[in-house]
Amino acid sequence: MADAPAVVVENLEKAFGETKALDGIDLQISEGTILGLLGPNGAGKTTAVRVLATLLHPDSGHAEIFGYDVVRQPAEVRTLIGLAGQNAAVDELLTGRQNLRMVGRLYHMPASEVRSRSEELLERFELTDAAKRAVRTYSGGMRRRLDLAASLLNRPRILYLDEPTTGLDPRSRADVWQMIRALVHEGTTLLLTTQYLEEADRLADQISVIDNGKVIAEGTADELKSSTGGQVVEVRVTRAADLDRAVAVLSSIGDAEAARTDDQVATVAAERGVASVADAAEALRREQLDVTDLALRRPTLDDVFLDITGRVADETPSSNGDRPSGGRGRRGERRKARQ
Repeated sequence: MADAPAVVVENLEKAFGETKALDGIDLQISEGTILGLLGPNGAGKTTAVRVLATLLHPDSGHAEIFGYDVVRQPAEVRTLIGLAGQNAAVDELLTGRQNLRMVGRLYHMPASEVRSRSEELLERFELTDAAKRAVRTYSGGMRRRLDLAASLLNRPRILYLDEPTTGLDPRSRADVWQMIRALVHEGTTLLLTTQYLEEADRLADQISVIDNGKVIAEGTADELKSSTGGQVVEVRVTRAADLDRAVAVLSSIGDAEAARTDDQVATVAAERGVASVADAAEALRREQLDVTDLALRRPTLDDVFLDITGRVADETPSSNGDRPSGGRGRRGERRKARQ
């Protein structure tokens, strides 16, 4: 795996009116690796991808792709990149094969190369049998595979995947994950934006957590998890109405900022390891709380995001256009996991 950076981003800023979509982000991606850009809707992930794909000019800052400046040398950058956006960019009236050949013409590739490369990708993404069918007859997973095939037609050195599994069923998502792993194994560099914490955990070599246009934490998944502390005690209550009482009970045995991770689950740092589980069990018994599960586990990326921002990763900006509060979170300034 090469150490030379494929992507270097320094102090990148972009505003839309009063809204700062990017507020001085720094990123670096080593060649042949996956950087997971993790954050909720509205965090600035897609804006960053659009700048790096030369589709949007930044207001200030600097970004290079394999040494080429995205603002001053956009033509050179475009020969090196592929992009698969949140929605499959395919023509529903054309067949799968016709879609790929159309993309090849847009890249000004020789006709013979377009034909051979199209057939190679149709086979690779298991679309050969459907190649003559109109894309409107494809399932969501098939459309996503075709979109990925189109993004690879020009053999890009770096691929931007902007929330590639949004809306897919679990099986289709697993298929896309497998394809992503295969691409990296072959040497492709990937920038993967996602709001799915599990996706970043499973795929990314490095993760940058972005919120309110800022990178607020970075490191490997394990480093980020370790940065929240050790293990946690997790309690699932039988009745959602008992969650507040469960949070109060957990607060009595550990960090007073016990966290709700969904409608019926509360967690607290396990400051005494296994003994914290026994403490929790005794406290829950005294309060006569009915629980369906009590467990000791390692922190997840959900815990990391909540710890940093004070909210869960799937929260979206409010309907009035304001961003949710957070970004500095419980720990204050941007965190860099120790190497």
